Amino acid sequence: LFGHEKGSFTGAVSLQIGKLELADGGTLFLDEIGELGTAVQSKLLRVLQELRFERIGGTTPVDVDVRVICATNRNLADDIRNGRFREDLWFRINVFPVTIPPLRARREDLDPLIDFFLQKFTRELKKPSLRISDAARAAIRQYDWPGNIRELENAIERAAILCDRATIEPRDLSLNANGEPDLDTLDLSGTLSEATERATRAVETMKIRDALARTSSRNEAAELLGIAPRTLAAKLKELELE
Repeated sequence: LFGHEKGSFTGAVSLQIGKLELADGGTLFLDEIGELGTAVQSKLLRVLQELRFERIGGTTPVDVDVRVICATNRNLADDIRNGRFREDLWFRINVFPVTIPPLRARREDLDPLIDFFLQKFTRELKKPSLRISDAARAAIRQYDWPGNIRELENAIERAAILCDRATIEPRDLSLNANGEPDLDTLDLSGTLSEATERATRAVETMKIRDALARTSSRNEAAELLGIAPRTLAAKLKELELE
């Protein structure tokens, strides 16, 4: 955010301009502002109040004229009560709030999003002829999407990767009518050990993708899954989900 001066710490071999300075005269978007530590919150509050700051290791104030837009999926009012977020910073950034309803409350957005993500992944995967069936669209509309757009994007990407036909069907989305992973589509061929290994990998993959879609950081996802962050990192590598 603030940049640093040459020699301000080990490895600072040159002057580094921070995001605030780069955004001078424009807009700075701070995604997931609720994840900021309290020390950075204090520094950011000062910038928003005074429109000036010092680079790390510097003593000369840098003036900026910047519009700041913040986003969060956290309940900042709860974080304020729990001491995780500064109330004075909340008042400073909450000048013009825009509340975006969850995806389940704006289902009219689903079809445009489906088309956008399908075009994106068919282009990336070089599957230009891939389509999505009306039944698959209906399954998407029935699901509540607790992970919102991130979860929808993951579902479309997974379906585009796994589908070996010209049209994505509901079974390719790994969702049933209740919005739960459809374990009936698992490959249970081979020995018990082989089938168990495939089923375990499939369940782990679905659970980890779901946790990542529902949360804003790997640490939160690990907490939701009931495992250590280090274990999650190892699973991401093992399942090739990084």
